[in-house]
Amino acid sequence: MESYLFDWANLLLRWAHVITAIAWIGSSFYFVFLDSSLTPPVDEDLKKQGVSGELWAVHGGGFYHPVKFASKPPIMPTNLHWFYWESYSTWITGFALLTVSYLWNASAYLVDKSLMNWSPPSAIAAALSFFAVFWLFYDGICRWFGKGKHGDAIVGAGVAVLVCVASYLACHLFAGRAAFLLVGAMIATTMSANVFFWIIPGQRTVVADIKAGRPVDPIHGVRGKQRSVHNTYFTLPVLFAMLSNHYSFTWSHPQNWLVLILMMFSGAAIRQFFVLRHGYKLGRNRHPGAYASVGVAVIAAAIVWMKPAPAASTLSAIDSGAARARIQGAADQNDYLKVAQIIEARCYQCHGAQVQMKNVRLDSPALVKQHAQSMYQQVVMLKIMPMNNATGITDDERSQIKLWFEAGAKTE
Repeated sequence: MESYLFDWANLLLRWAHVITAIAWIGSSFYFVFLDSSLTPPVDEDLKKQGVSGELWAVHGGGFYHPVKFASKPPIMPTNLHWFYWESYSTWITGFALLTVSYLWNASAYLVDKSLMNWSPPSAIAAALSFFAVFWLFYDGICRWFGKGKHGDAIVGAGVAVLVCVASYLACHLFAGRAAFLLVGAMIATTMSANVFFWIIPGQRTVVADIKAGRPVDPIHGVRGKQRSVHNTYFTLPVLFAMLSNHYSFTWSHPQNWLVLILMMFSGAAIRQFFVLRHGYKLGRNRHPGAYASVGVAVIAAAIVWMKPAPAASTLSAIDSGAARARIQGAADQNDYLKVAQIIEARCYQCHGAQVQMKNVRLDSPALVKQHAQSMYQQVVMLKIMPMNNATGITDDERSQIKLWFEAGAKTE
């Protein structure tokens, strides 16, 4: 029952997290597009009101005319919409999902004893410290180096180095699947912290000054814009890290930290293309195609680099009578009794009479037959079970299961 309820919690939290993330990222992308697409107002009345840019758009059968004021509107509206709950809701649901999916059962999902043999509480504390330490370093870089003519470039380089260091450490401390997710959650936490500590407080100060008739300090807008721009470049790297847990060939690679860095870099480069593309259409930027090309080239290089070694040719293998005999012998030995022994030794801990993780039980021939397809996918094809190979299954044992399944998965 506990596993069943956790599965429901996982599903509902994941659903809510995706919905809120769509709302947050969608609004972020829209406002980046809006800022890049604004043109100086033509109407003299708009100019007198202090409008610095306008945009005409058509959507859903209607025409829209958003305008942006350089400093403050002539009249502060009573109904002012604030964009922050999209961010906060995304972080809250994401952290709850991380807790249910990884932290609650840290010994299975977070700890890889071949990397670091520590207790679950220690692993949890270390994982959570990534969020706080990364934010402190990132915020310090923005504070110390974000000023001056080359401030943005220096901050960008510093944050890139910081992400690389964090990715390397995470992949050498935690199970690969968890490491990728933690790096994504770490960056997403920083994105939400930007909203909580800088963007919204600055906007509240500006609104309060306008209402009180005080001069508006432009520094709040500058800081808020800086952090907002950082957030838009973080989005695609975060999305890759979050989706990667479904693709074991990424986080199970021997150099998984480099895979993560390359894919996040490509995401940021492709995002730069879209950011600059809006300005290019108005003649403000050179064609940003180089950024997209670099991002795609990095992905293509990663695909080639990570390509698995080709399997030995079946035709050449059976040319040898001795090889044919070995293959036949392995198949003969690979009956259900042999597979059942592997399942008992490697799978019963999580899928037996006492515990049924994910509501999967494998301690009877009928149940093994029922879950044979899933077992083949998880154990043989994806090699993500047993989780972090906690029970020490061998490649020969995976091969035994492969031969048994491909021979019909018989349990009689």
